[in-house]
Amino acid sequence: MKLLNETLKKITSLDEEAMSITRERIDNLIKPIGSMGKLEDIAVKLSGITGELHPKVDKKAIIVLAGDHGVCEEGIAKSDQIVTAMQTINFTKGLTGVCAVGKLVGADIISVNVGVKHEIDNKDVINKVIRRGTNNIKKGPAMSREEAIRSIEIGIEVAIEQIKKGKNILATGEMGIGNTTPTTAILSAIAGYTPEEITGIGANLPVERLQNKIDVIKTAIKVNKPNPSDAIDVLAKVGGFEIGAMAGVMIAGAAYKVPVVIDGYISTISAILACTLEPKVKEYLLPSHKSHEKGAKYATQYLGLNPMLDMDMRLGEGSGAALAFNIIESATYMNKEMITFAEAGIQP
Repeated sequence: MKLLNETLKKITSLDEEAMSITRERIDNLIKPIGSMGKLEDIAVKLSGITGELHPKVDKKAIIVLAGDHGVCEEGIAKSDQIVTAMQTINFTKGLTGVCAVGKLVGADIISVNVGVKHEIDNKDVINKVIRRGTNNIKKGPAMSREEAIRSIEIGIEVAIEQIKKGKNILATGEMGIGNTTPTTAILSAIAGYTPEEITGIGANLPVERLQNKIDVIKTAIKVNKPNPSDAIDVLAKVGGFEIGAMAGVMIAGAAYKVPVVIDGYISTISAILACTLEPKVKEYLLPSHKSHEKGAKYATQYLGLNPMLDMDMRLGEGSGAALAFNIIESATYMNKEMITFAEAGIQP
């Protein structure tokens, strides 16, 4: 708990003076005011995060957290949990969806095992195993409160390590068969949506099994009674190790003034947890895309951040966040490479 508390205390609001200076420059660039749309807002936000007129976001890392879920024994997922272990290794080999996009945008993919069920013997996977999978949330809490805190602190530790290595922008990704079930349970518990409203098929769960998934989520909430105002309680009772770890990455980014790009549905739920712990974390987050998973639009509405892309994606892994990296970097190039009317010798 010490690391979490210390990191939360470091978080301050954005640098308003830096944002004002950047906004003034952008408004005077040789273009109609507002004509570069969201790129302008991104550039201003980056200045607020870093305190710099011309911040760099060229050293990119996508931290992919992997964990398994005891609730899979309830038949809420189509794939076997061995897939979690396989993909956790494949991230290190550059063979997954996020790796493909990551290669294009020049992002390092950091694979972290926080609770995969099957043993992983691979030197390139960061081993931070809390336990080999959570408990079945239909029958009781996913984890202890101490384990929930540990999952968040793992995300903080890994993020700080990447920042110390020079990374100036991070993104969150995840891998965990069945993890849309705890994700949806968290959203229902905190935001008050009914499981019927927000439960989707995840990784292609057959439609005829969807009602069972809904019933499992309803039972999990009824049995565990998570406290919606206590993010750690919600995480412990109906969450997952990788979900908590992604929240930790976001908290660390805010504390160390490094922007964090959130991916789709599951990443957005981690953002909700992080912002429940400390609302100022939201100021440091850049939402990447509108996930096609059913609950994603509700999660986005609750978080109050508008994603920049709508690609009908629902892979997870950080794949949508990877797509957003170059757009975010484009905002910095716009601000730095364009000249102002005054620099051009033109009266606007």
